[in-house]
Amino acid sequence: MKRSGSATLPLHYGYVPQWLYERMSKLGLAVFEVILADYGKDEVIHRMSDPFWFQCFGAVMGMDWHSSGVTTSVMGALKRAVNPRSRELGIYIAGGKGKFSKETPNELLKISETTGLNGNELIRASKLSAKVDNTAIQDGYQLYTHNFLLSDEGNWAVIQQGMNVQDKTARRYHWHSENLKSYVDEPHTGISGINQGEILNLTSHGAAENRNGILEISHEAPEKIMKDISLILPSHHDVQASDVNLKRLGAMLAMTREMQPENFEDLLLLKGVGPRTMQSLALVSEVIHGAPSRFQDPARFSFAHGGKDGHPFPVPIKIYDETINILQKGIEKSKLENSDKLKSVEKLHSIITKAEENFTPDFDIQNVITEERKNSWKNGGKTVFWDAKPPKNDRLKNGGIQLSLF
Repeated sequence: MKRSGSATLPLHYGYVPQWLYERMSKLGLAVFEVILADYGKDEVIHRMSDPFWFQCFGAVMGMDWHSSGVTTSVMGALKRAVNPRSRELGIYIAGGKGKFSKETPNELLKISETTGLNGNELIRASKLSAKVDNTAIQDGYQLYTHNFLLSDEGNWAVIQQGMNVQDKTARRYHWHSENLKSYVDEPHTGISGINQGEILNLTSHGAAENRNGILEISHEAPEKIMKDISLILPSHHDVQASDVNLKRLGAMLAMTREMQPENFEDLLLLKGVGPRTMQSLALVSEVIHGAPSRFQDPARFSFAHGGKDGHPFPVPIKIYDETINILQKGIEKSKLENSDKLKSVEKLHSIITKAEENFTPDFDIQNVITEERKNSWKNGGKTVFWDAKPPKNDRLKNGGIQLSLF
């Protein structure tokens, strides 16, 4: 087992409205189904153990792109959608926030009865990963959520989060069962966070002598050093140019707004899909098919479906629903051995990635955000605070104001 990474996020309070939660569940399930069909169960577990991918996944689902709420909301939405179909999918989710985290052992035992996996070993992994992050590493964060995701083949990931009330940040820790050798000698594949000064970290290789005294009692022995990766997100709510890869964002916006599906044979099944929905599909496609190196800027993925707090713009309900509908129809047809629509979505990502090679970003990201906000009311824009309305100075001629970005 190794910790595959972690992320430090500004601590956000509040709630996820039902209208968003339901859509997060549907989109999350659809993304899982496509990954399962194209890459298999191990890849689902691997992706979820990557803190960068997980943050991008949450952003494309309409959550605040940088907040601590991504963790509990994404896992809650996934558990709601995935577990009723676990036997079919081969993926199970246990645990949750607060009191639900304490139910993890009982849930894992029930899962083991269904799958034939060793329930005691799963419970041991769950408890030890929590002990390491809550006790062996004393970095000021107290765990308050613990999620255990596993496949019926035995691979698993732990996603848990701690809170630091002093600096008002949360730290998410990711674990992966891959190549498990030691729980106590640098088991994490990554921890990220703001420098807290000197901390007690009994999993550090440099703390071997101190740890050996403890290990003499527990009769455990460290065996392997693992590398850490980290994700640290800023405290500001708005999306700024420095938060995104402008070349990738610009190429995606230019291609989805200018290209016509009839000009690309592989995209013919997406003909009739508007530029704005194409924009969302492109980012969802990247979450599904993109290489690991493409998930370093989670804020970019908020340009798929905005954010519930209105940053970078309100969640476009109509676009969100159309994206879900396209994916769901593609999934249903793929079960009948007709996956052309899903192949078109995959090809969309390939076309845009190719376009990035010769694209020079010469646009103002604030113009993009301004346009999205001005047109938000047309797409059913919603936030947790208000519904988008037509701008007072927009006379709605020819479908409203359109900014020239490229």
